[in-house]
Amino acid sequence: MNLVLVALGLMMVFEGIPLFCFPDQLKELARKLPELENATMRSIGLVLMLIGLAVVYVGKGAVNTP
Repeated sequence: MNLVLVALGLMMVFEGIPLFCFPDQLKELARKLPELENATMRSIGLVLMLIGLAVVYVGKGAVNTP
């Protein structure tokens, strides 16, 4: 359960960074999102998920290395 809470906390930190640092640019991006095709958004989501899984895999391997 601790790992889940840590992961949730880190996700909130990383998602909060653009809101804190670039609020105007994020609002502009939100205005443009409806113009994107669903296939494009799904592709972006898939790439981000794969990158996230790779980071978790590499990070978990680094933690378990003696």
